[in-house]
This record gives sequence, C-alpha cells and structure tokens, in this order.
Amino acid sequence: MALGRSSHVVDTPNDVKLETEGGAPFRSHEGAAAYDAEAGTGDGRGRRMSRIDKDSDSDISDTVGKQIELEAGNDIKYRTCSWQKTAALLFSEYICLAIMSFPWSYSVLGLFPGILLTIFMAAVVLYTSLVLWEFCLRHPETRDVCDIGKKLFWDKNWAWWFTAVMFLLNNTFIQGLHVLVGATYLNTMTNHSVCTVGFAVVVTLVCFVVSLPRTFSTLAKIATASAFFTFVSVLLAAIFSGVEPHPLGYNSPPGTAKNGLTGLEKTGEPIYSAWPPEGTTFVSAMSAFLNISYTFIGQITLPSFIAEMKNPRDFPKALWAVTIAEIIVFTLVGAVVYVFTGEQYMTSPAFGSIGNEVMKKVAFSFMIPTIIFLGVLYASVSARFVFFQLFDGTRHKSSHTVLGWATWTGILALTWLGAFIIAEVIPFFSDLLSLMSSLFDSFFGFIFWGVAWLRMRRADAPDGKLRRSLNATGWIAFVVNIFIILIGFYFLTAGTYTSVQSILNSYAAGAVKGVFTCATNGI
Repeated sequence: MALGRSSHVVDTPNDVKLETEGGAPFRSHEGAAAYDAEAGTGDGRGRRMSRIDKDSDSDISDTVGKQIELEAGNDIKYRTCSWQKTAALLFSEYICLAIMSFPWSYSVLGLFPGILLTIFMAAVVLYTSLVLWEFCLRHPETRDVCDIGKKLFWDKNWAWWFTAVMFLLNNTFIQGLHVLVGATYLNTMTNHSVCTVGFAVVVTLVCFVVSLPRTFSTLAKIATASAFFTFVSVLLAAIFSGVEPHPLGYNSPPGTAKNGLTGLEKTGEPIYSAWPPEGTTFVSAMSAFLNISYTFIGQITLPSFIAEMKNPRDFPKALWAVTIAEIIVFTLVGAVVYVFTGEQYMTSPAFGSIGNEVMKKVAFSFMIPTIIFLGVLYASVSARFVFFQLFDGTRHKSSHTVLGWATWTGILALTWLGAFIIAEVIPFFSDLLSLMSSLFDSFFGFIFWGVAWLRMRRADAPDGKLRRSLNATGWIAFVVNIFIILIGFYFLTAGTYTSVQSILNSYAAGAVKGVFTCATNGI
C-alpha cells in the first residue's frame, strides 16, 4: 500500500475500505461513517480533514474514551501514557547532548545575548506547543504532524506528502547526529582504537536494537533514565570546567595551536564577554543561534506523544515542567562552561574543552543513555508513522504477528541505514545542528503553529471573518503569530544560507577530515 495520510488512534473496522485519491489513501464516506459511529465521533458523514473544529470537553473525552475502549482487547495498546510518562519522553528529548553546544553558542553571541535568546526561544516554543496542543484537542484522531500538515493547508494531498517527507528527513537527520556523536564517544574513550566508520556501525546497530519496542509507554521507562543521566553528565561537565586549573590546550606557544571553531590562538587566560566578541560574523552568529534553537524545537514529535496519552488535557503539565527545567539547565551549563573555558579554548560539544582526561571521560560517559535513546525515540516516531500507514485497520497493527514485526524491523533498519550515511557524509557536530534547525525547524518550530493559530481563530469567528472577531488582545496575538511565521521563513532562508556557508568554510579550513573516513573524531 502506498503511504498516505496518517491514521486514527484505533484500528478501523474491517469493513472500512481504503481508497486512493491523488496518490494518498483516504477513507470512503461510507467507511468514515462506520468508523465514526463505532468510535463515537462525527456526525455519520465522517470528519473532513480540512475542518478546524472548536473543541468540546465532552466530545474529546468521549472520543478518547472510545479509542481506549476499542483498544482494550488488543495485544498492543497505544493510548497508555500518563502525563508523567509523557513528561519523561519530553525530558529525554530536550535534556540532551545538544545542551553541550550552548557554551560555544554563548562564546559567539556573548553571555547577555546568548541567555536572552535562550529565554526567548523557550517562550516561543512553549507558546507554539500550547497552540499545537489546542489543535490536537480539536482533532483527537490526529496521529502525527503529517495529519496536522494536511488539515492546516486545506486538505491538500501535497501538504500531506510535503510534511511526511520533511518529517522523515528531520527524524533521520537527528538519528544521524546521534550516530556521529556515538562514534565520537567511542573514539574518545578508546583513543581511536578502531576505524571511525567501524565505531559508527557499532552505534547504529546498538540503536537499532534498542528502538524495537513499538509503544511510547514502553520507551518512557528508558526515557526517564536517559534524562537523569544526561542531567548528571552536563552537571559534571560544568563542575569539572570550574574546578580544573585550566582548559585543554591552555596557553599553548604562540602560533602552534588555533581553535578550529573560533579561529583564536590557544594562548592566555580564558576570555569571555557579555557581548559578541569583536570580529563575530553574521554566519557564525546565525549558526550559534540555530544551535540554541535546535535544542528547544521539538514540536514535531508532540502530536505523536499526545496521541498516546490517556488524558490529552494533561499535556501542559508535562510541557511546563520541561520548559522550566530547560531554561535553568541550558543557561547555567552554557554560561558556567563558557566562562571557565573561554572563547579561545571552546569546543562543541564542550566536553572536548575539559583538560583533565579522566574528568572528560567521566562526564562524557554519563551521556551514553541519551546518545542512544534520543536517536531511538525519533526512529520509533518515524517507524510508527510508516507502519500505521501500511497496517491501519489490520490485525498486524494491534497484535503480535510475524508480518507486523518483520515490517516494523525492516522500517527501523532503513531509517538507521539512512542515519548512518548522514553521519558519515556530514561528520561535524555544530554545523549539522545548524543545518537541521534551518531546514526543518523553520516549518515544525514556527510556520505550522502560526498558521494553526490563524486557522483555529478563523474557525472560532461567528461569520468566519477573522478580522471582525478580534478584540485588542486578539490583535496582539494575531501580530505575534504573524511574527512567528516570519521567523520560520527567516530560518529557512538566512538560516540555510549560513549553515551551508559554515559547512563550506569548515571544509575550506581543513576542519573536516572527510566522508566515510577512518580518521578519529574524538574530543
């Protein structure tokens, strides 16, 4: 079956037929009516994907309750996550290795602009995530961001396909980032005892095995451990940076050592500044901002998480908890490590700036769970998306069948193969973060949710005329959401330009050792 629009939470009745229109499967009116009647939703005609309905407490509770009831006899159940388990998934997604790029970002932007942009991004992502959550409440049948993409853009098939391609590419790039960092870790721990490509293969295989569970409820248990160990890792990195006498490469003889990231000579006492250092370019400043943005922007997975919650209305509890933790951890780790390391000794990830070899390896080792798990989380989101397109309405989705598990395993294998190739072709940490942020976060972090707010407010207007229904507060929110959309386009244009230019600069400067290379990438 060709991939099409995403599925509902529960299996459709066996007599619901999938038809095709424009290359994307959809349910017939008769099938939709049967499904809605069984699930307790709709009006007998089937819910149109283009509608942005007002939400109703009773409708949402009834729909989710029916979905849970219909899953009761299944071997594999999906609506099983409490808000605490969802919070664990969010913590594992956001409290991650990318935190260790914040010291480098602050070294480029300066402490004050860096911290200000950190708080700004936290606020924007919190707001857009709440908009996303409201949208999912209005449509509890939504399974993933591709469903939302189609709903937002007037039920157009091109919107579903465009969102699906970006969705899968984004997730595979993130998997590739974790393959890259896993190889970096193994090189660092073993002093490059094996070819780097070999280490990347090992990491890919381990991540593939860990990603085999099929529900988020199962993965939430691993997520809790991942978030905890990541917090310990970044805390140790900050402490070790503060207590050690000097960072790695301290006071090298003039002309013998230059920082590949900042271009500064590794000499003298650590330098830090409240403002951007002299000579900061647009390309480097934008790359630093994109690094910060990447760490915050994770809305692409939220519809999938909400779709497996027992009570979706509890989602803001998990969201607020992780946002407060993000602001505290990101700013403290970024500022402390930057101040004690200095611009001229800074690396990304910042573990490489720790001068004491034992301290560096201890701090980096606590990052192992998140190096593996976060890539696993995105692999699972991608695999579920494809799997549900293939087997919606069949017993393979909700039961343990040979075909179901073989297909699930095959999908995961393909995503990890793609991740391995990306890790070998773009083998540098900060530039890969920037490229992903500009290409994908522009849509999934900004543009989609500004458009979602506009569509929902228009649906709320009595006559469908948005401008006639807004009061003073509404107009302020209107301007805010237009600004969010413009930020997204700025990311897509200026962000992509600076990311590509930074990659070209890295190759020109000899900072990249090549693709599919055995050379060490240890720190």
